[in-house]
Amino acid sequence: MNNLGRVLIIAGSDSGGGAGVQADIKTVTALGGYAATAITAVTVQNTLGVTGVHPIPLEIIESQARAVLDDIGADVIKTGMLGDAATVALVARLLEEFAIPAVIDPVMVAKGGASLLAAEAVAIVRHRLVPHAALLTPNAPEAEALTGLAVATTDDLRRAGEALLVLGAKAVLMKGGHVAGDRVIDVLMTPDGETAFEGERIDSRHTHGTGCTLASACAAGIAQGLPLAAAVARAWDYVHEAMLQAPGFGAGHGPLNHGWPLRGRI
Repeated sequence: MNNLGRVLIIAGSDSGGGAGVQADIKTVTALGGYAATAITAVTVQNTLGVTGVHPIPLEIIESQARAVLDDIGADVIKTGMLGDAATVALVARLLEEFAIPAVIDPVMVAKGGASLLAAEAVAIVRHRLVPHAALLTPNAPEAEALTGLAVATTDDLRRAGEALLVLGAKAVLMKGGHVAGDRVIDVLMTPDGETAFEGERIDSRHTHGTGCTLASACAAGIAQGLPLAAAVARAWDYVHEAMLQAPGFGAGHGPLNHGWPLRGRI
Protein backbone atom coordinates (compact mmCIF):
# COMPACT_ATOMS: atom_id res chain seq x y z
CA MET A 1 0.00 0.00 0.00
CA ASN A 2 2.95 2.37 0.51
CA ASN A 3 3.41 2.59 -3.28
CA LEU A 4 -0.27 3.08 -4.13
CA GLY A 5 0.22 6.66 -5.29
CA ARG A 6 -2.99 8.69 -5.60
CA VAL A 7 -3.54 10.57 -8.86
CA LEU A 8 -6.45 12.96 -9.33
CA ILE A 9 -7.10 13.22 -13.07
CA ILE A 10 -8.83 16.38 -14.30
CA ALA A 11 -9.65 15.72 -17.94
CA GLY A 12 -12.27 14.85 -20.52
CA SER A 13 -13.94 11.50 -21.10
CA ASP A 14 -13.31 9.50 -24.31
CA SER A 15 -16.23 7.24 -25.22
CA GLY A 16 -13.87 5.09 -27.30
CA GLY A 17 -11.72 4.38 -24.27
CA GLY A 18 -8.40 5.07 -25.97
CA ALA A 19 -7.56 8.50 -24.59
CA GLY A 20 -8.74 10.96 -21.96
CA VAL A 21 -9.90 9.90 -18.54
CA GLN A 22 -10.35 6.29 -19.63
CA ALA A 23 -6.74 5.97 -20.77
CA ASP A 24 -5.58 7.79 -17.64
CA ILE A 25 -7.41 5.44 -15.27
CA LYS A 26 -6.19 2.34 -17.09
CA THR A 27 -2.60 3.60 -17.06
CA VAL A 28 -2.45 4.57 -13.40
CA THR A 29 -4.10 1.29 -12.40
CA ALA A 30 -1.83 -0.86 -14.58
CA LEU A 31 1.21 0.78 -12.96
CA GLY A 32 -0.04 0.10 -9.45
CA GLY A 33 -1.45 3.52 -8.56
CA TYR A 34 -4.89 4.76 -7.50
CA ALA A 35 -6.84 6.94 -9.94
CA ALA A 36 -9.63 9.38 -9.09
CA THR A 37 -11.25 11.81 -11.51
CA ALA A 38 -12.87 15.16 -12.10
CA ILE A 39 -14.35 15.02 -15.59
CA THR A 40 -14.29 18.26 -17.58
CA ALA A 41 -16.23 17.18 -20.67
CA VAL A 42 -17.93 14.20 -22.23
CA THR A 43 -16.74 13.62 -25.78
CA VAL A 44 -18.37 11.52 -28.47
CA GLN A 45 -15.53 9.77 -30.24
CA ASN A 46 -14.06 6.56 -31.57
CA THR A 47 -10.94 5.72 -33.55
CA LEU A 48 -12.26 7.72 -36.52
CA GLY A 49 -12.49 11.02 -34.66
CA VAL A 50 -14.40 13.29 -32.31
CA THR A 51 -17.97 14.10 -33.34
CA GLY A 52 -19.18 15.84 -30.19
CA VAL A 53 -17.86 17.67 -27.12
CA HIS A 54 -20.18 18.35 -24.19
CA PRO A 55 -18.58 20.45 -21.42
CA ILE A 56 -19.36 19.75 -17.78
CA PRO A 57 -20.51 22.84 -15.81
CA LEU A 58 -17.70 24.52 -13.88
CA GLU A 59 -19.33 24.01 -10.49
CA ILE A 60 -19.57 20.27 -11.15
CA ILE A 61 -15.92 20.05 -12.19
CA GLU A 62 -14.90 21.88 -9.02
CA SER A 63 -17.20 19.78 -6.84
CA GLN A 64 -15.73 16.56 -8.22
CA ALA A 65 -12.18 17.72 -7.53
CA ARG A 66 -12.96 18.96 -4.02
CA ALA A 67 -14.85 15.77 -3.15
CA VAL A 68 -11.72 13.77 -3.95
CA LEU A 69 -9.20 16.13 -2.39
CA ASP A 70 -11.18 16.65 0.83
CA ASP A 71 -11.50 12.91 1.49
CA ILE A 72 -9.21 10.60 -0.50
CA GLY A 73 -6.54 13.18 -1.20
CA ALA A 74 -3.99 13.12 -4.02
CA ASP A 75 -0.23 12.84 -4.31
CA VAL A 76 -0.31 14.24 -7.85
CA ILE A 77 -2.90 16.08 -9.94
CA LYS A 78 -2.77 15.23 -13.65
CA THR A 79 -4.56 17.48 -16.13
CA GLY A 80 -5.64 16.66 -19.66
CA MET A 81 -8.39 18.14 -21.81
CA LEU A 82 -9.66 21.33 -20.16
CA GLY A 83 -11.49 22.78 -23.12
CA ASP A 84 -11.93 26.47 -22.42
CA ALA A 85 -10.46 29.44 -20.59
CA ALA A 86 -12.85 29.27 -17.64
CA THR A 87 -11.97 25.63 -16.94
CA VAL A 88 -8.24 26.35 -17.21
CA ALA A 89 -8.63 29.20 -14.73
CA LEU A 90 -10.59 26.97 -12.35
CA VAL A 91 -7.89 24.31 -12.41
CA ALA A 92 -5.23 26.95 -11.83
CA ARG A 93 -7.11 28.16 -8.74
CA LEU A 94 -7.33 24.60 -7.39
CA LEU A 95 -3.61 24.06 -7.92
CA GLU A 96 -2.87 27.33 -6.13
CA GLU A 97 -5.09 26.37 -3.21
CA PHE A 98 -4.02 22.77 -2.69
CA ALA A 99 -0.32 23.03 -3.67
CA ILE A 100 -0.18 19.43 -4.91
CA PRO A 101 2.45 18.53 -7.56
CA ALA A 102 0.87 18.68 -11.01
CA VAL A 103 1.60 16.88 -14.25
CA ILE A 104 0.21 19.20 -16.92
CA ASP A 105 -0.56 17.68 -20.31
CA PRO A 106 -1.56 20.74 -22.37
CA VAL A 107 -4.06 18.90 -24.59
CA MET A 108 -5.03 21.05 -27.55
CA VAL A 109 -5.91 18.82 -30.51
CA ALA A 110 -7.26 15.26 -30.74
CA LYS A 111 -5.41 12.65 -32.79
CA GLY A 112 -7.96 13.03 -35.58
CA GLY A 113 -7.55 16.82 -35.69
CA ALA A 114 -10.49 18.05 -33.57
CA SER A 115 -9.73 21.08 -31.40
CA LEU A 116 -9.88 20.32 -27.67
CA LEU A 117 -8.77 23.72 -26.32
CA ALA A 118 -10.20 27.11 -27.24
CA ALA A 119 -7.65 29.48 -28.75
CA GLU A 120 -8.26 32.09 -26.05
CA ALA A 121 -7.39 29.53 -23.37
CA VAL A 122 -3.80 29.04 -24.56
CA ALA A 123 -2.57 32.24 -22.89
CA ILE A 124 -4.12 31.16 -19.58
CA VAL A 125 -2.42 27.77 -19.84
CA ARG A 126 0.86 29.59 -20.50
CA HIS A 127 0.63 32.04 -17.61
CA ARG A 128 -1.53 30.23 -15.02
CA LEU A 129 -0.93 26.48 -15.47
CA VAL A 130 2.65 26.18 -16.72
CA PRO A 131 4.10 27.77 -13.53
CA HIS A 132 2.33 25.07 -11.47
CA ALA A 133 3.76 22.17 -13.47
CA ALA A 134 6.01 19.78 -11.61
CA LEU A 135 6.14 18.23 -15.08
CA LEU A 136 4.81 19.68 -18.35
CA THR A 137 4.40 17.24 -21.27
CA PRO A 138 3.86 19.12 -24.57
CA ASN A 139 4.21 17.67 -28.04
CA ALA A 140 5.72 19.81 -30.80
CA PRO A 141 2.51 21.63 -31.88
CA GLU A 142 1.60 22.32 -28.24
CA ALA A 143 5.10 23.62 -27.55
CA GLU A 144 4.78 25.93 -30.56
CA ALA A 145 1.46 27.28 -29.31
CA LEU A 146 2.79 27.87 -25.81
CA THR A 147 6.10 29.48 -26.79
CA GLY A 148 5.55 30.99 -30.23
CA LEU A 149 8.66 29.15 -31.44
CA ALA A 150 8.74 26.89 -34.49
CA VAL A 151 9.41 23.28 -33.50
CA ALA A 152 10.55 21.01 -36.33
CA THR A 153 13.73 19.42 -34.96
CA THR A 154 15.03 18.02 -31.70
CA ASP A 155 17.11 21.16 -31.21
CA ASP A 156 13.89 23.16 -31.64
CA LEU A 157 12.32 21.00 -28.93
CA ARG A 158 15.16 21.91 -26.60
CA ARG A 159 14.81 25.64 -27.33
CA ALA A 160 11.08 25.48 -26.66
CA GLY A 161 11.72 23.49 -23.50
CA GLU A 162 14.10 26.15 -22.23
CA ALA A 163 11.43 28.79 -22.86
CA LEU A 164 8.87 26.77 -20.90
CA LEU A 165 11.28 26.43 -17.98
CA VAL A 166 11.64 30.22 -18.02
CA LEU A 167 7.83 30.47 -17.83
CA GLY A 168 7.99 28.58 -14.54
CA ALA A 169 7.62 24.86 -15.22
CA LYS A 170 9.77 22.83 -12.82
CA ALA A 171 10.44 20.25 -15.54
CA VAL A 172 9.30 19.65 -19.11
CA LEU A 173 9.14 16.44 -21.10
CA MET A 174 9.41 17.63 -24.70
CA LYS A 175 7.81 14.95 -26.85
CA GLY A 176 9.34 14.32 -30.25
CA GLY A 177 6.67 12.19 -31.88
CA HIS A 178 5.80 14.96 -34.35
CA VAL A 179 9.45 15.53 -35.31
CA ALA A 180 10.31 13.75 -38.56
CA GLY A 181 12.79 10.87 -38.50
CA ASP A 182 13.17 7.12 -38.08
CA ARG A 183 13.75 7.53 -34.36
CA VAL A 184 11.65 9.26 -31.73
CA ILE A 185 13.50 11.42 -29.23
CA ASP A 186 11.81 12.86 -26.14
CA VAL A 187 13.82 15.21 -23.95
CA LEU A 188 13.27 15.62 -20.21
CA MET A 189 14.53 19.07 -19.22
CA THR A 190 15.00 20.60 -15.78
CA PRO A 191 17.04 23.58 -14.55
CA ASP A 192 19.72 21.02 -13.61
CA GLY A 193 20.09 19.42 -17.05
CA GLU A 194 18.41 17.07 -19.48
CA THR A 195 17.85 13.38 -20.17
CA ALA A 196 16.98 12.06 -23.63
CA PHE A 197 14.73 9.06 -24.25
CA GLU A 198 15.22 7.58 -27.72
CA GLY A 199 13.81 4.63 -29.63
CA GLU A 200 12.85 3.37 -33.07
CA ARG A 201 9.66 4.92 -34.41
CA ILE A 202 6.87 2.34 -34.32
CA ASP A 203 5.08 2.16 -37.68
CA SER A 204 1.50 1.85 -36.45
CA ARG A 205 -1.86 3.58 -36.79
CA HIS A 206 -2.62 2.53 -33.21
CA THR A 207 -1.40 5.68 -31.49
CA HIS A 208 -4.61 7.11 -30.05
CA GLY A 209 -4.08 8.38 -26.52
CA THR A 210 -0.29 8.11 -26.43
CA GLY A 211 0.05 11.61 -24.94
CA CYS A 212 -2.57 11.04 -22.24
CA THR A 213 -1.04 7.67 -21.45
CA LEU A 214 2.53 8.96 -21.17
CA ALA A 215 1.53 11.86 -18.91
CA SER A 216 -0.55 9.61 -16.65
CA ALA A 217 2.25 7.05 -16.44
CA CYS A 218 4.61 9.83 -15.36
CA ALA A 219 2.06 11.04 -12.81
CA ALA A 220 1.70 7.55 -11.36
CA GLY A 221 5.45 7.24 -10.92
CA ILE A 222 5.79 10.63 -9.26
CA ALA A 223 2.84 9.84 -6.97
CA GLN A 224 4.55 6.60 -5.98
CA GLY A 225 7.70 8.43 -4.98
CA LEU A 226 9.94 7.62 -7.93
CA PRO A 227 12.60 10.20 -8.84
CA LEU A 228 11.47 12.22 -11.86
CA ALA A 229 13.85 10.67 -14.39
CA ALA A 230 12.96 7.17 -13.20
CA ALA A 231 9.24 7.94 -13.40
CA VAL A 232 9.64 9.17 -16.98
CA ALA A 233 11.81 6.19 -17.96
CA ARG A 234 9.22 3.74 -16.64
CA ALA A 235 6.44 5.68 -18.39
CA TRP A 236 8.36 5.67 -21.67
CA ASP A 237 8.87 1.90 -21.55
CA TYR A 238 5.22 1.36 -20.60
CA VAL A 239 3.89 3.37 -23.55
CA HIS A 240 6.33 1.74 -25.98
CA GLU A 241 5.15 -1.74 -25.03
CA ALA A 242 1.49 -0.67 -24.98
CA MET A 243 1.89 0.45 -28.59
CA LEU A 244 3.60 -2.78 -29.61
CA GLN A 245 0.78 -4.79 -28.00
CA ALA A 246 -2.06 -2.63 -29.37
CA PRO A 247 -5.18 -4.77 -29.84
CA GLY A 248 -5.91 -3.53 -33.36
CA PHE A 249 -9.39 -2.18 -32.62
CA GLY A 250 -11.15 0.30 -34.90
CA ALA A 251 -10.69 1.52 -38.44
CA GLY A 252 -8.81 4.72 -37.57
CA HIS A 253 -6.28 5.73 -34.92
CA GLY A 254 -6.62 2.71 -32.65
CA PRO A 255 -6.07 2.45 -28.89
CA LEU A 256 -3.06 1.08 -27.05
CA ASN A 257 -3.03 -2.00 -24.83
CA HIS A 258 -2.99 -0.22 -21.47
CA GLY A 259 -3.38 -3.43 -19.51
CA TRP A 260 -0.33 -5.27 -20.78
CA PRO A 261 1.53 -5.31 -17.41
CA LEU A 262 -1.45 -7.15 -15.86
CA ARG A 263 -1.40 -10.13 -18.19
CA GLY A 264 -1.04 -13.32 -16.21
CA ARG A 265 -1.70 -11.59 -12.88
CA ILE A 266 -5.47 -11.92 -12.81
